[in-house]
Amino acid sequence: MIKKIKWGVIGCGGIADRRTLPGMMLADNAELLAVMDTNREAAERCKEKYSTEYAFDKVEDLLALDEIQAVYIASPVFCHLQQVKAAARAGKHILLEKPLGLDVREAEEIADFCHKAGVKLSVGLMMRFHCYHQKLRELIEQGALGEIVSARGQFTCWFPEMKSNWRQEKHLSGGGALMDLSIHSIDLLRYITGLEVVEVAGIVGNQIFKYNIEDAGSVMMRFSNGAIGYVDSNFNVPDVASKSKLEIYGTKGCAVLHNTLSQVEGGQIEIIYADDSVGYDAMQNREDAKSISVEAEFGNMYTKEIEAFSESVIHDSKVAISAEDAIRSQKIVEAAYASSAQRKFIKI
Repeated sequence: MIKKIKWGVIGCGGIADRRTLPGMMLADNAELLAVMDTNREAAERCKEKYSTEYAFDKVEDLLALDEIQAVYIASPVFCHLQQVKAAARAGKHILLEKPLGLDVREAEEIADFCHKAGVKLSVGLMMRFHCYHQKLRELIEQGALGEIVSARGQFTCWFPEMKSNWRQEKHLSGGGALMDLSIHSIDLLRYITGLEVVEVAGIVGNQIFKYNIEDAGSVMMRFSNGAIGYVDSNFNVPDVASKSKLEIYGTKGCAVLHNTLSQVEGGQIEIIYADDSVGYDAMQNREDAKSISVEAEFGNMYTKEIEAFSESVIHDSKVAISAEDAIRSQKIVEAAYASSAQRKFIKI
């Protein structure tokens, strides 16, 4: 029989209630024991909705439960440092929503504290668990696209001004469109290609909305093999108009993914490659393109995320997404902010 890890959840709003908790309910190796939110009504609502045993409005009350082995922290970013330290002191393993901290310095402090406390720490970059992203990573590792020369990511949403919304205050969220959306595209391009970023240029600003985070931003990246990457994100494009695309081009072909940058596992993937017999064509004839059929079964990325972390606790093995790996993506975002402010390339 599969052993189940008993979970507590800190932060019952937003992504937790909308996606992660429903995903946790489907996980074979996880059991939700307690929920906590500073808004007692939200905690009680989730307790009833997910049939948990306990609901709290104080972090220390949830962490006092000896039965809890792991906690999922989905609170606002400005709460992460304090709550992670409390959970680590209590000996709980931690799945933390991205970004880890308000900046790289705080993220590194979080990672270092958990390491010294001897607890596991992983980060909620759940899109790595999308079946198409994982399959494309495998194909690129096998050389299906040849040498990667270019990669792009586009991820947008509509996020108008809202009174008292912590995400729209930089000192509470750490950043805007880049920190919230682009970090997923950046992380996926790194994960899928297996390449690291060595240099960054960024442009960020406000085009439509007046809050003190950026509502739009673009990042250019030079990868370790010389390939060029480009990522853009907007808080000012209607959701229905967003294509949420990833594109990866190599010397043997390309892969284009539509609507896989999402909270729901779905979308389409198109892979085109040219065999070794194809040479220079002055006419630029594209009729000889050959498609690769990709077979993959859609599931629930949040369920996979919870199951993967639970497995790492059960078997005392490495987590699927380490804090150190997530920090590398956050460093790129932070470098883009610095580049935009200083109007120069920033080396990573």
